[in-house]
Parts: sequence; C-alpha cells; structure tokens
Amino acid sequence: MTDAAFPVIDADGHVTEPPTVWTEYVEEAYRGRAPRPALDEHGHPCQVLGGQMAMRDAMLLTLGPERSFAGYTARAGGYDPKARLADLDSEGIAVAVLYPSIGLFFSDVHDAGLQGALCRAYNRWLADYCRAAPGRLIGVALLPLLDVEESVRELEHAVERLGFRGAFVRPNPYGGRPIHHPVYDPLWNCAETLGVPVAVHEGLSDTMPTLGRDRFENAAIRHVLSHPFEQMAACAGFVLAGVLERHARLRVVFLESGCGWLPYWLERMDEHWETWRALLPLVRRPPSEYFRRQCMVSMDPGEAIVEAVVRHAGEDLVVWASDYPHPDATFPGAVTKTLGALEGVPASARRKILVDNAARLYGLDVAAATAHA
Repeated sequence: MTDAAFPVIDADGHVTEPPTVWTEYVEEAYRGRAPRPALDEHGHPCQVLGGQMAMRDAMLLTLGPERSFAGYTARAGGYDPKARLADLDSEGIAVAVLYPSIGLFFSDVHDAGLQGALCRAYNRWLADYCRAAPGRLIGVALLPLLDVEESVRELEHAVERLGFRGAFVRPNPYGGRPIHHPVYDPLWNCAETLGVPVAVHEGLSDTMPTLGRDRFENAAIRHVLSHPFEQMAACAGFVLAGVLERHARLRVVFLESGCGWLPYWLERMDEHWETWRALLPLVRRPPSEYFRRQCMVSMDPGEAIVEAVVRHAGEDLVVWASDYPHPDATFPGAVTKTLGALEGVPASARRKILVDNAARLYGLDVAAATAHA
C-alpha cells in the first residue's frame, strides 16, 4: 500500500489479451484470421493479423532483439482479474480503467469486417474480465473505425449492455481518413448521447500512417515520436478542424503520451488562431478554451513536468495513468513515484489528478471509487 491519503483511479491501465480471446470469442467465420504469434523476416516475434504481420516494433520494444526485456516479468494481472485486483490493492489503486494491448493494433487491419469482428470479440472478453469487480475494473470499448456505422453500434452495445465507460480510438488515420474527418460525426454524436468520453491512445503500428515512421527505422526512436506527435496532431484536428465546436458535449482524453506537450500546444494553437483566424472559420473561440471545456490529458508516473502543466494549463485537465502491465510501466511503486512528482502541486490539485478528474471524465462515482480505501 502507498502513503497516499486516498486510493487513486488509474485512467489508463491495460489488459493483456490471452489466446483464448481469439479462439473462443471471435466469430467462427473470422477465427482463421484472428491474431496469432509468428516470427518476422528477421526471426523476431510478431503477431499475424488478417494474414499480414503486425506488432513487429511493439514486440521488439517488449522483448528486445534477444527476445528478453531486462527486469520485465509479465504480470498475471494483465489477463487474470483476481491477480489484477491484488496488484491494485498493493498499489492503493481503487479503480482501473482498461485499454487493450494486442487490440491497439487492430487499426492495422484493412478488412472492415475482420476489424469489426476482432473488436466485438475483445469487448466481450473484456466485459467478462471486468465482471470480477464491476466497480473497480472499468472497460472502454475498442471500435472498428473503418466502419463508422459498426462503431456506433458497438459503442452503444458496449455502454448499454456491457457497462463500459468510454470509446477507444487511435489518433492515426484509419483507411486514409484523419480523426477529424466529418465521416466520424455520427460516432461523436453517439458518444455525446451516451455521455461517455472518446479516449485517444497511440500505439506503434507497422502499416498504419504514423508520424515519424518515414524518417526512422529504429523502433525506440519511432516510439519517442509517435505517441506525442500523433496526439498533438489529433488534438489539432479535434480543435482546429471544428470537431469540438460541432460537438460541444463531446469529451476527449489524450492518453499515454505524457502531459508535458499540452501547455506548449495550447499556446501555439491560440497564437495561430489569433494570427490566422480567417483561415480557421470553424473555430469560434481560442483553441485553449475548447480544450479546457472538453478535454483532458494523462500524466505518467514520475512525470515531474506536471507541476508546470498544472500551472500553465490547469489542474482540472490532468488524470493519472499507470500503463500497467506494459514493460515500460512502473510496478510496483507507480503511485509512490507519482506522489513524488506531485510534491510541488497543491494537495487539492493532487486529489483532482489522482481521483476526481478521472471520476468526472468516465462518469464514476467518487464515493464508490474510493470505497476500497
């Protein structure tokens, strides 16, 4: 248990999908094209999705060229909810909001039917995982953005039938369409109606357009670039292309790219709006106002720059995320490390970052969320 004065809400934890998801939950017609482990042309581990190699960079970062990752042991809590609850208790975490691992890369699938089937299977499995503790394990729907109508149906089903509290999308273009494309308006309408946020979370794809991929072959350098740059591009799309103006009740959270980019990006967008407002007719107020009204960003454990983010952007915009059980996550000790980074932040802001903002974002009851103290 940590020395926090209250249990916290993990706004972005992950599950690790076991092979049974693809053998038991995927519709029979698609099982032959579901994810399976393989070796790439260099003999490195990867996954095959729909007949094409995927996750080569991701597996290289996880396992390394020697198929090992120093100091990393796969956590059972990624696929076993009872083990997850034990790990949450040891950290002092009341609630974990859950995102995929292999499912991060379904955006690489070019077949809309297969993408939809994989998302439905993942969501059904995740619902079963969360049933171990519905008040503490919170699902977010993985959506097949190649098919917007199917995405709307799946989000409605996941929220109304499975109890999920958000929609997950990648910031990259799906099928050549950027995240701010008007084709997605029905999905944003749906999220508004259901009262759930859209969570934007980057991965490191093999084939999906990714900022920086054209310049670097090294997986670590690609990872440095892809997460913040893709989130900044998506943020610009939501704000400067008028998505948030058209959808004033839509809530968006940008995850797993750190929070340090936010003050700079808000200031830069505001400056461009002031200077070239005539070229941004869909933006009727300073871009930072849209963000403060509708968006949040996650901080990583130990991200010392959070103090500057709170000072320049605001304490109501930041949530905390563990990234458990990924190999670059801190465990054990994520909350303790975060408390150290938050030492210079007022106590009231610490509670907002660790509990209240995430509860407001995902529509969680704060009293229920902290009942496990």
